[in-house]
Amino acid sequence: MKLVVANIQDQDLETAGNALTDRGFRFTRIGSTGGFLRQGNTTLLVGVEADQVSAVVEILRTASKRRQRYIPLATGTTPNGMTLYNYIEVEVGGATIFVIDVDHFEQV
Repeated sequence: MKLVVANIQDQDLETAGNALTDRGFRFTRIGSTGGFLRQGNTTLLVGVEADQVSAVVEILRTASKRRQRYIPLATGTTPNGMTLYNYIEVEVGGATIFVIDVDHFEQV
């Protein structure tokens, strides 16, 4: 048995969750926050048999979109102490997926 741990953007949760459910996969959803942009993410925990991992990963790959965002980058200060910013474009999103071996599983 494997545990698929996937961090996805909140905007992709409905699409990913519906796709997983439609294919018969159950999951646990945990709210999380990304360290780079400090925006809302969701961590999905999906327990599956080893031969089902590729199907789950493909669902997550399809449902998780990469996006362009603009973030402020401090470029200096004015003589009166105000911070000057330029906005830079960065690519965010997609999914970060970990697949972990499960030594023991029990539902009680």
